[in-house]
Amino acid sequence: MAPITNGRLLFKDIPTGYPIPGETTIYDTSTTIDLENEPLNGSFLVKTLILSVDPYMRGKMRSPELESYTPPYFVDEPLYNYGVGKVIRSEHSAFHAGDHVYGILDFAEYFIPKDISELKVIVRPESTLPFSVYVGAAGMPGQTSYYGWREYAKAKAGEVIFVTTAAGPVGSIVVQLAKQDGLKVIASAGSDEKVKFCKEIGADVAFNYKTTNTADILAREGPIDIFWDNVGGPILDVAISNAALHGRIIICGFITQYNNEEPYGIKVAFALDNYQF
Repeated sequence: MAPITNGRLLFKDIPTGYPIPGETTIYDTSTTIDLENEPLNGSFLVKTLILSVDPYMRGKMRSPELESYTPPYFVDEPLYNYGVGKVIRSEHSAFHAGDHVYGILDFAEYFIPKDISELKVIVRPESTLPFSVYVGAAGMPGQTSYYGWREYAKAKAGEVIFVTTAAGPVGSIVVQLAKQDGLKVIASAGSDEKVKFCKEIGADVAFNYKTTNTADILAREGPIDIFWDNVGGPILDVAISNAALHGRIIICGFITQYNNEEPYGIKVAFALDNYQF
């Protein structure tokens, strides 16, 4: 078989503010790959099937010298994140042609893993779950929700929780975990369609934060015992101001701040004495 084009999404420039497609990242078609003869050097060849795009990836688009909990992307190299792929050829005893793998994949049509510890074989049930499940509820977002909830929520039946981005892959799992534990769930999302979804998965109160005043909702439906925060910024202020005594804040994400040059400071710090940490 003749070599074929191997499309890749490359990191090209460290953004200031919002990343710009075509500048921060570019789709590159300059490389080819010979699927039958590409040297594997003891590894295996993967065809990428599905990739997840997650908020934390913005933090990887930084100068390499800046330390963080996750390594940076490097200019002129492909982006990478959690995904599902299929093994095409293999020289590794633990991976065989035809296997489906989950883990960290390059943003490329085909790639040869350098760190195989980041991948594991998926054993799919007879029901044949869609691959999207493995980058959602059964993947990193679902694990973030489950372990974060079990470790930090200390939930009690009858308490009130407020979840932001409640229609997303993390927030939607938190909504369901909270309902299982007997909590009243207040959920915010960014569209009427997402609000409808939140109600379908069990939220007691769901609203569109773009068209409804969050402070009014929390004042009426709270006070809140648990705030699962995926957004940060002014909404965190509102949640703190409507906290119940001994409430808990679980900081999962600050997506409203990832593209800001100057961080948003908490403006209602006086209200923190309502919380017990």
